[in-house]
Amino acid sequence: MEEIYLDNSATTRTCDEAARLAYEIMTKDYGNPSSMHMKGVEAERYLREAKATFANILKCSEKEIYFTSGGTESDNMSIIGAAKAGARRGRHIITSSIEHPAVARCMEMLEGEGFEITYLPVDPSGMVSADTLKAALREDTILVSIMYVNNEVGSVMPIGEIGAAIKAYNKDIVFHVDAVQAFGKYRINPYKENIDLLSVSSHKIHGPKGVGMLFVKDKTKIRSTVYGGGQQGGFRSGTENVPGIAAMALAAKMMYESFDEDINRLYELKEYFTGEIAGISGTHLNGPLGRAGAPHIISVSFDDIAKSEVLLHSLEERGIYVSSGSACASNHPGLSGTLTAMGIPKNLIGATIRFSMSVHTTREELEKTLLALKDILPVLRRYKPR
Repeated sequence: MEEIYLDNSATTRTCDEAARLAYEIMTKDYGNPSSMHMKGVEAERYLREAKATFANILKCSEKEIYFTSGGTESDNMSIIGAAKAGARRGRHIITSSIEHPAVARCMEMLEGEGFEITYLPVDPSGMVSADTLKAALREDTILVSIMYVNNEVGSVMPIGEIGAAIKAYNKDIVFHVDAVQAFGKYRINPYKENIDLLSVSSHKIHGPKGVGMLFVKDKTKIRSTVYGGGQQGGFRSGTENVPGIAAMALAAKMMYESFDEDINRLYELKEYFTGEIAGISGTHLNGPLGRAGAPHIISVSFDDIAKSEVLLHSLEERGIYVSSGSACASNHPGLSGTLTAMGIPKNLIGATIRFSMSVHTTREELEKTLLALKDILPVLRRYKPR
């Protein structure tokens, strides 16, 4: 059976080039980068090259690039580290009501430690307003954390406008951006967008799992949250995952080599798929349409479907892999916080499917998915919830 993979926001397939590089390092250049012999020197060279790759993409300094175990650790280090560093100046933090659990759970923890969190609302398309953010800023605000792209519906936040508003109000407020769904889909410039901390995950860009990147703007006040042997300047201790880091950097470089062509093609596929699916009765598209939203994420709610999981598994039986929402959020059962914040009715929230594409997705795959939906939906709707 042909496999059609449309769950790329959960994870992407590691590209062949990155997988080969990781294997080569694991089996040949396997030294510890902290060792002083040539095996260690060779391993350390991979780290320097990876830093240079990310610094070139983000137009920043190599010393502002750190490597982590993934987007979750990058988010945790940013939020907890900045909160602890700024606690004497204030204890007010601003975030949105639709953040990824890697951010939202940090906020819950900090609330338990006496920090005050303001959760900004979103409009029906899942957008945070810069004006709403401005109104929430206070003298005791020390940190703002807003995602670049929402992982469930693909809404794109006005990060540049938000960053400018924050720094105009108080340049000492730290601005963290979870760019896990944005990196590789947008050209991101932390300095132009006034971003102090930026989180990236390897497995969303065709790199291996278990590795991530964190940009920390020079002179940003942040405390380390990982202690040990003092690697990475003492900010993030622990022996570096050299194969993963090198493979992630190669995948990142490849994402931007044919960037304009790839992104335009993704938007063309998105416009085709959303146009066709809108013609199927009882469907509701969530989030911004066309180029107002991210190029790779499509969220659709279906009338008269008992549960999204039923549709998900019906598609899976035909070799089509999709998601009923955020893969990470599935560990926190309940209604989607993003769709709830957008005002989507409960009956539709429970019947929502996320289709997420990659640069490898083809129009033929989408055509087959649409045909499968047209076959499956009438059958499932015979057993619609009462």
